[in-house]
Amino acid sequence: MAVTNAASLTIAEMREFASFTAAEQRYIRRSLDIGLGRCDAFRVWGRNAVENAAIRSQYVAYQELKALRQSVPQDSGFDRIEGFVGKLTRVAAFDLAQERMDSFSAFRFLYERLLGAEARPWLPSAFCAAAALPQIRPERRRMLLQSISEAAATAPGWSDRAPSFYPEFIEEVAA
Repeated sequence: MAVTNAASLTIAEMREFASFTAAEQRYIRRSLDIGLGRCDAFRVWGRNAVENAAIRSQYVAYQELKALRQSVPQDSGFDRIEGFVGKLTRVAAFDLAQERMDSFSAFRFLYERLLGAEARPWLPSAFCAAAALPQIRPERRRMLLQSISEAAATAPGWSDRAPSFYPEFIEEVAA
């Protein structure tokens, strides 16, 4: 029974990933490669000088991820919120400013994998804070902020189940 539940949850994650635009899928896969150190992103994702510069910037922005993974607040106190949410908002703002993710769903999907399930309760606030920053173009701000559902923004609790599907780069095969 547990194997069946795990398999159906993985399939649900795959379906969710498939619902994202091609640009969101590509950005999520590249971001996971960079953020989780899965490969040399320049070799896999760099198609030109502009992309190589974007990848370099993403490596720099993602330097914070290791510290963020280790500092997810575990209690409901306000002691450690500033350091965690501030850094998370800065990294999230970087990703949203790239204009490759158009929704909270894509953002949440990526960050659940970059930071782990324990970061889920913090993702709506970091997303809203980053999306509302003046560095994000006004029309994008509106689109991003409208993409978060009331249910996600006001959820009374979050699952602590770790993600099981981590999409990867798939090389195109000549037909």
